[in-house]
Amino acid sequence: QGQLVESGGGLVQAGDSLRLSCAASGRTFRTVGWFRQAPGKEREFVATIYRSGSITYYADSVKGRFTISRDNAENTAYLQMNNLKPEDTAVYFCAASGRIILDWSASQYYDYWGQGTQVTVSS
Repeated sequence: QGQLVESGGGLVQAGDSLRLSCAASGRTFRTVGWFRQAPGKEREFVATIYRSGSITYYADSVKGRFTISRDNAENTAYLQMNNLKPEDTAVYFCAASGRIILDWSASQYYDYWGQGTQVTVSS
């Protein structure tokens, strides 16, 4: 069975940067994504990347500020977050599947989830 472990969250000020990591183990994941959930809100899609690393998708709210990447040799995915805003405050979850997910923004298609890491952006 696969396992995902996130790290890299923290408390930062608006305009700062953070890099989240998602360490995968147990199997190969063809699709890896990041989702986030703010207090009182539903979980929302942030970004996803396929195993090749050359195909990525982003939510409009983070496009141009966040970059998803992966190191297949290390079996780790990353989310580089620049120019953070208070509205980015949320618990960030890494999600993955052994399949290529075509409906990449839909959380129900991801089979494995990490425990989440808190990102708090102060104004």
